[in-house]
Amino acid sequence: MVTEEEVIGVLRECYDPEIPINIVDLGFVKGIDIEGDNVHIKLTLTTPGCPMHRTIGDDVTQKVLGIEGVKDVEVEFVFDSQWTPEEMSDEAKTKLGFDDK
Repeated sequence: MVTEEEVIGVLRECYDPEIPINIVDLGFVKGIDIEGDNVHIKLTLTTPGCPMHRTIGDDVTQKVLGIEGVKDVEVEFVFDSQWTPEEMSDEAKTKLGFDDK
C-alpha cells in the first residue's frame, strides 16, 4: 500500500524551475489523499497565473507514478488562499533569505 510518507519523499524531488527549493519545503503541497492505488495531490503556487504550473504538475505526476503500487495520479491546483513565504520550511526560508537572522 502506498503511504503519504512515500509520496512526500518523491515530492521532495520536485522543484519549481524558478526557485531552487523543492515544492514540499516551499509549502506548495496542500493535501495528499490516497485511495488504494490512486493518489490525489493538491498544490498551490506562488501566484495563480504561474507559468510553471504545467511543468510542476507533470513532474509531480511522473515522480508519484514511479512509486510502486501507484496506478493513477491527479494533481489539482488550488488557490483558496494566497501563498506567502511563511508557508516555507525554516530551511527554505534560510536558503532564500527570509529568516529573521
